[in-house]
Amino acid sequence: MKTIMVDMDNVITDGIFNDFLEEFLGEKIDINSSKVYYRQELIKGREDEFKQIYQYRNLYEDAPLLDGCYEVLKKLNNKYDIYIVTSYIWEKDIISAEENLKNKFQYLQQKLPFINSSKYIFTQNKKIMNFDIRIDDRLSGLENSNIKLLFDSWSNTTITNEELKKNNIIRVKDWYDVENVLKEIDTED
Repeated sequence: MKTIMVDMDNVITDGIFNDFLEEFLGEKIDINSSKVYYRQELIKGREDEFKQIYQYRNLYEDAPLLDGCYEVLKKLNNKYDIYIVTSYIWEKDIISAEENLKNKFQYLQQKLPFINSSKYIFTQNKKIMNFDIRIDDRLSGLENSNIKLLFDSWSNTTITNEELKKNNIIRVKDWYDVENVLKEIDTED
């Protein structure tokens, strides 16, 4: 059975970190036009102030799954060995790592109960693991796999089609696109 690595943030859910940022900054944020790679760059210089307020807040409380995620992953789970691989430690330590790990774990159990919790991997370094297929919103999360699916996100809009082609990466716009690409690949095998 082929293995699939699925990233969590910006692939399974967007969480509610943008809500925290907007509340903290007192303004609406259009993340697509902000031109930052890490959203926490929007509070540069105010990290300690942000941390005092938000470090123990749940980034996943009431956060919806991305459209099609549940249905497509449930189908794929019948055919592939799926692992959720995600980081829980934040750059600049603005969110409590232990709380974030607990919240991610509980979120996955609640929202994707058909994926056994023994298939959750919490790590800072995805590169040390090999999977047949990887689905991630970052290029670094796609290394060490045969099939690389870059999940469309605000953080990767500047990656060109030429760069994707050169690295044998397929951009997918949503979960239905993931399903279609994997169907196509399966018919080629």
